[in-house]
Amino acid sequence: MSDPAARSGFQRRLALVGVIVGAGAVVLVVTGIVERDRSSAKLQDWTEAQAIPTVAIVALNAKPGVASLDLPGRLEANLRAPIYARVSGYVKDWKVDIGDAVKAGQTLAEIEAPDLDQQLLQARADLTSAEASAKLSEVTLSRGRTLLTSAAVSQQEVDQRAADLANKQAAVHSSQANVERLEVLAGYKMVAAPFDGVVTERNTDVGALISAGSSAGLAMFVISDVHKLRVSIAVPENYAAEIRIGDKATVTSPAYPRRDFPAVVEAASRSVDVATGTTHMQLMVDNADGALMPGGYANVRVDLAGGAGSFRIPVSALIFDQAGLRVAIVGADGRVALKTVTIARDLGSEIEIGSGLQADDRVIATPPDGIAEGDQVRISDASQKPVATVVGAAKAP
Repeated sequence: MSDPAARSGFQRRLALVGVIVGAGAVVLVVTGIVERDRSSAKLQDWTEAQAIPTVAIVALNAKPGVASLDLPGRLEANLRAPIYARVSGYVKDWKVDIGDAVKAGQTLAEIEAPDLDQQLLQARADLTSAEASAKLSEVTLSRGRTLLTSAAVSQQEVDQRAADLANKQAAVHSSQANVERLEVLAGYKMVAAPFDGVVTERNTDVGALISAGSSAGLAMFVISDVHKLRVSIAVPENYAAEIRIGDKATVTSPAYPRRDFPAVVEAASRSVDVATGTTHMQLMVDNADGALMPGGYANVRVDLAGGAGSFRIPVSALIFDQAGLRVAIVGADGRVALKTVTIARDLGSEIEIGSGLQADDRVIATPPDGIAEGDQVRISDASQKPVATVVGAAKAP
């Protein structure tokens, strides 16, 4: 390019291109810086949002109700009598077997007691001898009193004869009492039922050697009155005061899963077992049809009427630290508040709260580790439906 004008035009165009390229580079740099700052801000916002823990809440149902205690129990006969022999001998015959219904006074078995029979014969002979001796002493005294008027005998001799008669009469009374005692024992050779009931055990057979008394072995028979049954339960100390004599209950048995048996509380030990922390109580169940059997397992449900309800929450909702037993709730502003609570009953996977919660409290089902008062949390959408239910007004311990 030898033309100066052309060369000058080319240089101007080249400078313009350079300015345009430089401006574009500046725009690209500025745009990159702006986008990077915007991305950093978004990342920071996202990080801060992720730092807020998401929790599930336990919505409490505020309906008051009636609490019930489900307790295991054991059925027992209202009356149960092991029958032992009062005399020693051999079983001559037995009249009833297990499952037989018996009446009071009915013969259960007969015992042969030859030793007792001989003792009775000897006692009767001793009585006859004592009566004869007493008769002779009486005649001798009568004669002595007759001779006393003629001074044939002294007053001292008459007094001695009177004392001898009294001694012989006492011997007669002693022999008579011995005979009556042995006659009563002989009556026990016939083993009888003490009351109406059912034979639930028979532990003897014909020819078996029987020893008198209750410490020699098994009872010959066991008679049980099953028209009414007793149910023994162990009531936790927390609820012992809420169950009173005369309260109604319902008994169920594995043998009749679809049938309820009404029961009434009839007795309480009014003491607490230091080993278990429970009070022993007894209920009475009508068993006129004989459906229930003594010795069987039973489930007893006792209703506890109350006013305000108490709530059940998962065990995982409890926080136990130096401040005591607490739960975390979520306030209207989404921040955590810690409330102290008391336990009314431990149900295994759930805890029945005695005090400390209100019906509108939103309890965190599983509080994160290190959660503190005032922490911001996010509530999970899956926890909006009620999870825990209210039970009746069981008082806090």
